[in-house]
Amino acid sequence: MAGSVNKVILVGNVGKDPEVRTTQDGREVASFSIATSESWRDKQTGERKERTEWHRIAVFNEGLVNIVKNYVHKGSKLYIEGALQTRKWTDNTGQERYTTEIVLQGFNGTLTMLDSRNNANEYGAEPGEKQGMPAFAAADIDDEIPF
Repeated sequence: MAGSVNKVILVGNVGKDPEVRTTQDGREVASFSIATSESWRDKQTGERKERTEWHRIAVFNEGLVNIVKNYVHKGSKLYIEGALQTRKWTDNTGQERYTTEIVLQGFNGTLTMLDSRNNANEYGAEPGEKQGMPAFAAADIDDEIPF
């Protein structure tokens, strides 16, 4: 068995449209935040309570960056698998800062859009087009079971 595991799985909604930046060596990096919520009933008052956590996501995988760029927008519901990483950086005033984020890099990252197909037009897909799938492929699917 491995000595340790660094894996984060989240299902949540994107808080604002993703930012896509280009590194000095020309690679694109997408970043955005996802909100996850939990709710419960207060045992003493019976009142419904809710708590929302915000998670910073950084996508370095070229294929996933293209999906984020073209299809992910504020409000998109996503399933994310990645690794937790903390990085140190210096702000404009010279103060050292730390940022912890879920990183999708290489083959260790997964991003799945969970929005319904009916919402595809909201997210930039053409009519008859499934998110991330060309219209001809969606129309050519054979519904018959081969056995």
